[in-house]
Amino acid sequence: MKHKLIYALAAPVLAVVVALVVSSIALLAIGESPATAFRAMATSIDSAEAVVNILNRAGPYYVMGLAVALGFKMGLFNIGADGQYRIGALLAAAAGAAVSLPGPLHVLFIVLVAMVGAGAYAGIAGVLKVTRGVNEVVSTIMLNFIATGITAYLLSVYLRNKAVDLQSETKPIAKSGWFPALNRLLSWIGYHLPKGTSLQGFLIVALLTGVVFYLIVYRTRFGFDLRSSGANPRAALASGVNPKAMILKTIILSGALAGLAGMGPLLSELHKYGDTFPTALGFTGISVALLGRNHPAGIAVAAFVWAGIEQAARALPEVGIPPEIGKILQGTLLLSAVIAFEVVRRHGQAAAVRDAAARADTHDRAVRLGAATS
Repeated sequence: MKHKLIYALAAPVLAVVVALVVSSIALLAIGESPATAFRAMATSIDSAEAVVNILNRAGPYYVMGLAVALGFKMGLFNIGADGQYRIGALLAAAAGAAVSLPGPLHVLFIVLVAMVGAGAYAGIAGVLKVTRGVNEVVSTIMLNFIATGITAYLLSVYLRNKAVDLQSETKPIAKSGWFPALNRLLSWIGYHLPKGTSLQGFLIVALLTGVVFYLIVYRTRFGFDLRSSGANPRAALASGVNPKAMILKTIILSGALAGLAGMGPLLSELHKYGDTFPTALGFTGISVALLGRNHPAGIAVAAFVWAGIEQAARALPEVGIPPEIGKILQGTLLLSAVIAFEVVRRHGQAAAVRDAAARADTHDRAVRLGAATS
């Protein structure tokens, strides 16, 4: 038990140390003090407002990380989550602005449109893989570029709000289709956020998604088939799993989760889809999934850390340091974490083999000794 705890902590600690060292070298290379940079980053996240901002950003990152991790669990590399969530967000924004429904039903309708739209778009890559053997990495990357063209065309020709001239955007969604803030809930338990600070209700959706993800992947037959297909496709096939059906189901669910991730900025902040809608959320999800080792708990920590670095990097220009240092810290943390986890895993396996061999040798000696004395 002690050794397992050491191995579990060794990889993230090693990754953080390496990331800090590399970032310090980059700071020294441009003539800046690492101590000054890290002090400024630390002081920028020590307030309630900063923590709320981190949580608001971490929610969509977490759901997108789960979307990518679902594919990773089966050995599918859904690189197209970025295009999928933008397709889902555009359709949801247009549909949400076109209907008038009571609050909860309006939100549910918008979320369903986003998940169905994104899942259907992801299904294109799934169909290409199971019918023509097209590698999902290639197809999903290409579909990202196609999604960019589709969203731009639909937004400029059919779904644009003609009342706005300076930029392309959909009509705004009515307030009944917004996620409510959690400030009132916090005030009921005696905690009051600073004025002007709002904790987004999408955080609850993200947490519930993580729970559902865990239950489905680790506590259902579907999840077992999914994980076994990723670990050993031949054994899964021999046990009766239909690999083509599993591939199609998994990539569609992955796309649906990507569509759900886009509801964070859509229904909590912007309430419309346009030129200002956040981009590259899908690629952030890939990083978060890898950093969190494709486990819902690990992805939650990774999403919080990733968002925390982004929040902290905002303070760097105030001390004359380029904010790109935050990107270096994120990238180095991701790369070092992947390497560190693999190194620690191999070291742990080797130690387990040595321990098993030593126990077997001790047992054999005891047997021989008993035979000799009898």
